[in-house]
Amino acid sequence: MAARPRTHKVNIPNLYCKLDRRTSKVYWQYRHPITGKFIGFGTDGDTAREAAIAANSMITEQQSKQINLLVDMTIKKTTTNDAGIRVADWIDKYLKIQEERVLHGEIKKITFKTKKSCALVLSKRLPNVRLINLDTKSIAAILDEYKAEGKPRMAQILRATWGDIFKEAQHAGEVVPGFNPAMATRIPKAKVTRARLSFADWKAIFKAAEQFQPYVQNAMLLALITGQRRADICNMKFSDVWDGHLHITQQKTGSRLALPLTLYLPELDISLGDVIKRCRDKVLSKYLIHHNRQHSSAAPGDPINQNSLTRVFMQVRDIADIKFSSDSTPPSFHEQRSLAERLYSAHGIDTQTLLGHKTAAMTEKYHDDRGANWITLAI
Repeated sequence: MAARPRTHKVNIPNLYCKLDRRTSKVYWQYRHPITGKFIGFGTDGDTAREAAIAANSMITEQQSKQINLLVDMTIKKTTTNDAGIRVADWIDKYLKIQEERVLHGEIKKITFKTKKSCALVLSKRLPNVRLINLDTKSIAAILDEYKAEGKPRMAQILRATWGDIFKEAQHAGEVVPGFNPAMATRIPKAKVTRARLSFADWKAIFKAAEQFQPYVQNAMLLALITGQRRADICNMKFSDVWDGHLHITQQKTGSRLALPLTLYLPELDISLGDVIKRCRDKVLSKYLIHHNRQHSSAAPGDPINQNSLTRVFMQVRDIADIKFSSDSTPPSFHEQRSLAERLYSAHGIDTQTLLGHKTAAMTEKYHDDRGANWITLAI
C-alpha cells in the first residue's frame, strides 16, 4: 500500500510544519540550530519559508564571524611580529590582579602568598616561553618532578594555581577562550600520611608540656575544647568574651562563631569558661595565649606566633616519646581539631557548627580517624 502523499513539502533546514487535526490548520515552527528551542512562525507557509531562510542565513553569518575571530586571535598570538605575552611578563600582571583582589577582600593574604609562590615557580622555570605556546607536556613535566620528590600535595597546589593563571589570561584576552594546558594535566594523587591524634596520646603530650611556659598547655586546652585552628587560637583575646560567649571570627573562612562559656568536654572535665580563667595570670596581656616571660624578641604579654606554636608542640610531642606507625608522620598541632571533632561527635554535639564548616562533607573528613582505631561490631 503506497504512503499518502505529503501535502506540505519542507526542504528548508530547521523548518517544520505540524497539522492540527482539530482545526485542520498547519502550523509552522523554526528550530534554532544552536539552542534547540522552537519558534512559532504562524500558519502562512510562504512567510514561514522566507523567515526560516533569513534566520538560517543570519545564524550562519554569525558563526562564520566567530570562527574568523578565533582564527585571527590565534594567528595574532603566534605570528613573529606579535607572538603574545611571555610567561614571566603575564605572571607579573597576574600577581598585580591578585593584589587588587586582596585589597577588595576577595581573597585572603595567606591565599595570595600561596598563589604568588606557585606562580613564581612557573615564571622561573619557563620565563621566556610565549604564554600561548606553553603546552601541557611542559607543565606535566614540572608536576612530575614534585611528585617524584614525594611532594604530591605541592603538585596539586601548583596545578590549581597555574590553572587560575590561564583563566585570568583568558579573561584578559592573552590566550584564546578555553586554552588552559594546566587543567589538561592529570590531578596528582596525594595520600594523607599524617597520623591522627588519640586522646591517650594527647594526655601524654599535655603532661610533657608542664616543663614549658604555661601558654603551651593553655593552647592545647583551647584547641581541644574549641576545635579551632591555631591562627584563631593565637588571635583569641579576653575582650572577645561577652554575653557568656567566646566570639571568634575565623581567619581562614571569615565564619563568625559564638561559643558558650559553658561548653564542656567530659574527657577533660573542664568547661571553656574554666580554660579562659586559667589563661589569666600575673602577666598583663589582652591575648589568651601569650608569653609569660621574655623570650628572644618577645616580651611578656606578647601574643604567640602560630608557627612558634607549631614548633613548640612538636618539641613537646617528641619529649612525650609516643610511638606512631612507621608509614605515617607524627600528628601536628592541627590534629587536635580532628580529635575535638571526634570527641564532641560522640557526645552528640553539632561539630559542623563548632568547627565552622559550611558543608557536612568537610566535617566528615575530620571525623575520619584514618584507621587509627578498631571498628567494633555491636550485637
